[in-house]
Amino acid sequence: MEPGRRDRNLTGDVKPMIIPIRCFTCGKVIANIYEVYLSRIERGEDPGEVLDDLGVERYCCRRMIVSHKDLIDDVMQY
Repeated sequence: MEPGRRDRNLTGDVKPMIIPIRCFTCGKVIANIYEVYLSRIERGEDPGEVLDDLGVERYCCRRMIVSHKDLIDDVMQY
């Protein structure tokens, strides 16, 4: 995928991120961390260290961020 392409939908508009606002298990707010996490990962930083630096220590919250897959383009077709 070309750089910057992930932030655009099929028509070229900036697409919204659809990540859960809170962790499903503990309820901690995680949506505000996701974009920072992605930008730092794209720069080549270690995902574990980025999560530690952002204060995400619980396994349940880490799972929510690391396993998230943006499906907005797939769902928008229907």
